[in-house]
Amino acid sequence: MRVVVMGGTSGIGLATAERLAGEGAATVVVTGRDPEKLAAVKDRVSAAEQVDGTNEEELAAFFERTGEFDHLVLAFSPGSIGVGPIRETGPAAVRAAFEGKLFGYLAAIRHARVTGSITLISAASARAALPGTVALAAVNGAIERMVAPLAAELAPVRVNAVSPGVIDTPWWSFLPDDQRQSQFDAAVAGIPARRIGQPDDVARAVSYVIGATYVTGTILPVDGGFVGS
Repeated sequence: MRVVVMGGTSGIGLATAERLAGEGAATVVVTGRDPEKLAAVKDRVSAAEQVDGTNEEELAAFFERTGEFDHLVLAFSPGSIGVGPIRETGPAAVRAAFEGKLFGYLAAIRHARVTGSITLISAASARAALPGTVALAAVNGAIERMVAPLAAELAPVRVNAVSPGVIDTPWWSFLPDDQRQSQFDAAVAGIPARRIGQPDDVARAVSYVIGATYVTGTILPVDGGFVGS
């Protein structure tokens, strides 16, 4: 099994790459933009390549080099761009949030020569009523809404999304440690699972949808019950 994990140098993407490699995937290739992060993970996977997910020429060249493969996991993250009250979030930030995730996903899907499945990492913000997350909700909502039509259009390639809730990843690094912990403590009170998620919780879900050959067009929440609570 050959797998490409784009955005696979930290957080959910890295946890997914490591889980798939540990489960016996013959080849796991990760991509990212940061040379230092790529250097740090290159010995933990089959290959680590520098690719800017916002640059369609780089994406096209990468997939031309890679050739045909079995499964694609898209885990791009522009970080906390777009977080904040909508009246204080300018169009440049909203545009950057879309370019850093949704548009990169679409470009990768256009060029990838994948034969088995595509798994998109979205986020629970697509379905939650959380102040300060309008731009994130727009991006992740768009990602989740395109899953079903992509599954129909690209069949027999399967297309699914895994939608994490509050996960302890470097995404939260925009907050000081004490504020981050305070946010986590407040979130736990409203999560039926009574804990913050870990990257491997999401990686397990990705592994499931990759292996579940009769599952397509589906959005799988991995949020401890947060959105439904």
